Amino acid sequence: MHDGNTYIVTGVASGIGAETARFLQENGAKVIGVDRNETDAVDQFHKVDLSDPASIDALIDALPSGVDGLANIAGLPPTMPSDMVLKVNLYGLQRLTLGCVPKLADNASIVNLASLAGFGWANALPQVKAALDLTLVDDIKGFCDAQALSTDASGRSYFLSKEALIVWTMANRWTWRDRGITMNCVSPGPVDTPILGDFLETLGARAEEDMKVMDRPGTPQDLAPVVAFALSQHAKWFRGANLTSDGGMSNHILSNIHEF
Repeated sequence: MHDGNTYIVTGVASGIGAETARFLQENGAKVIGVDRNETDAVDQFHKVDLSDPASIDALIDALPSGVDGLANIAGLPPTMPSDMVLKVNLYGLQRLTLGCVPKLADNASIVNLASLAGFGWANALPQVKAALDLTLVDDIKGFCDAQALSTDASGRSYFLSKEALIVWTMANRWTWRDRGITMNCVSPGPVDTPILGDFLETLGARAEEDMKVMDRPGTPQDLAPVVAFALSQHAKWFRGANLTSDGGMSNHILSNIHEF
């Protein structure tokens, strides 16, 4: 499925990013890995701070042309400062993606790792639209202060980052179709990675209830094949889609909302 292809994968030092890189390599691909923590488990590695425009731009300049896909997997948990969560999970991702488009081959694929946390985007559109009016070089801290995200202890900045990412992905469903480049996202539910504890700490009883409903949390091994599929030519009829690999949690929520 991936023989001879080259993909950029962010967040490759651990969790879903590391497993996605391994899975792609196992299936014949070369992986250009991006992370703030170093790893030697990829074909080429770049140490990058996705909250820093200069660091992102330096990476883009260093990338080869003709890359077959980009998997934006790196992210920060809701326990981190709100402005950093938005910078890494949304604005840095956007800057990297838009900068990489000229480096991508025709018919390449972009996959953004969203989350079940973005499920309620339709109920938060004013805030989502306000967030999407900004870029990484704007005053993100000021936005967080104005939106009361800086003092919010419920993880709202994380939810907003994923809501806005899902909406941004949908909005760009056809942006690069003249070159055959598609963009979709994958939304996991709770996944057993090094940051699962951060989610449980922030979300408290809400997360505990979700974990009781599920038979088990997901694993990186559950998610990597989904990301790899979304990167492949087998997924080219998905455009702006949100693939919910969440153990049935989004359907559980919908069933409760609609009482069936």
